[in-house]
Amino acid sequence: MNQIMKHAAGLAVAALTFVGITQSAHAVEVQEVISKGGIRAWLIEDHMNPLMTMDIAFTGAGAATDPADKLGLANMVSGLIDEGAGAMDSQTFRGEMENRSISLTFDAGRDDFSGSLTTLTRERDTAIDLLRLALAEPRFDDEAVERIRSQIIAGLRRAENDPGDIASRTFFSSIFGDHPYARPVSGTFETVASLNAHDFRNFVGRAFAKDNLIIGVAGDITADELGPLLDEAFGSLPEHSDLPEIPDVTPAFGGLDVVDQDIPQSQAIWGQKGIKRTDPDFYAAYVMNYILGGGGFSSRLTEEVREKRGLAYGVYSYLANLGHAEMVMGGVATRNDAIGQSLSLISTEWTKMKEKGVTQEELDNAKSYLTGAFPLRFTSLGNLSGMLVGMQKEDLGMDFLDRRNSLVDAVTLDDVNRVAAELMDPANVTVTVVGKPEGDLAF
Repeated sequence: MNQIMKHAAGLAVAALTFVGITQSAHAVEVQEVISKGGIRAWLIEDHMNPLMTMDIAFTGAGAATDPADKLGLANMVSGLIDEGAGAMDSQTFRGEMENRSISLTFDAGRDDFSGSLTTLTRERDTAIDLLRLALAEPRFDDEAVERIRSQIIAGLRRAENDPGDIASRTFFSSIFGDHPYARPVSGTFETVASLNAHDFRNFVGRAFAKDNLIIGVAGDITADELGPLLDEAFGSLPEHSDLPEIPDVTPAFGGLDVVDQDIPQSQAIWGQKGIKRTDPDFYAAYVMNYILGGGGFSSRLTEEVREKRGLAYGVYSYLANLGHAEMVMGGVATRNDAIGQSLSLISTEWTKMKEKGVTQEELDNAKSYLTGAFPLRFTSLGNLSGMLVGMQKEDLGMDFLDRRNSLVDAVTLDDVNRVAAELMDPANVTVTVVGKPEGDLAF
């Protein structure tokens, strides 16, 4: 949950999260399970360890749906629904999880409300019942509400002076204007202070439903065993959610914002137009970004800013795909007297990528890493169940794990350089800098 540090139940479970699937992605079989009650889930069976993980998402139920006078509502609910449910108060509910090595966590992002369950096989029925109670019968007792509220407010207080949080808030406000994406996920002091149990129950009643529910399951369970558990966990949810529609938005890029803060190191984030996940050129852009700033020590940005000149410990770029907007973003933190030079070097690489593209050697190295590293994601059941949720959200198809590396392999040098020329837009980049920058700043 954003801004809240919570006790991690089930340490014994964490030790068992490594999966028996160590072969290539082609060894992973995805099954679709539809319960008698019509609840749908995607499943990867792995019986190496007596463990099951389940990830869920209620799409369109994230912080973007918070009313303007109740910012932070989804976030606060994500911290409260496992703080007592049904006949169990917070202490009893969390004690049950800890005693049985069950981990149950929730989170609210801008777009979706998500949850993650990890349980030993022998405790599976209890874990599913706790999940059902958390979703259908959360208590919102006064003690828990005030405790979680205090934690969130403490987080907001820290964020007031945190350069990264300041940069993020300023950046999103600048590019999104009056769109809900401009609002802080964790809310404000005023809105969080005003939220009450009625607001939380109203959110749960509107947001948790069968029509916006996505489920991914991995581990020691068969399709026949999973079906009844789906009905147990989610069968009592309403058929339809009742959420405001969030409109698509084209971010307004271009310009420089400097937030003065008396600190020895400036932090910068930047962004420009992006590419949709469903665009046929997405994988060409994905490979291009790996070469530019997504490949860690292998990237151009790291080579120019860190390795050659020692200006920053880390510098990066990535493709950011929200539900209703796309961006190419990046970030760097460095000394106040070096931020101007760092941004100049980054801008040069941005322009060079647009005008000259990449070399065949860079492309070959990027594809080799991206395809070789992909199976490593299958070493954790939590990764697998989370990937199954993402695959459904993005409509990638049940065979995506088999096809993914071939999509990367199919990217050609012409593809990357054409996409780089079309996508990269150094003349329209929004830059936010927090600190006491010295010298000229430009991108």
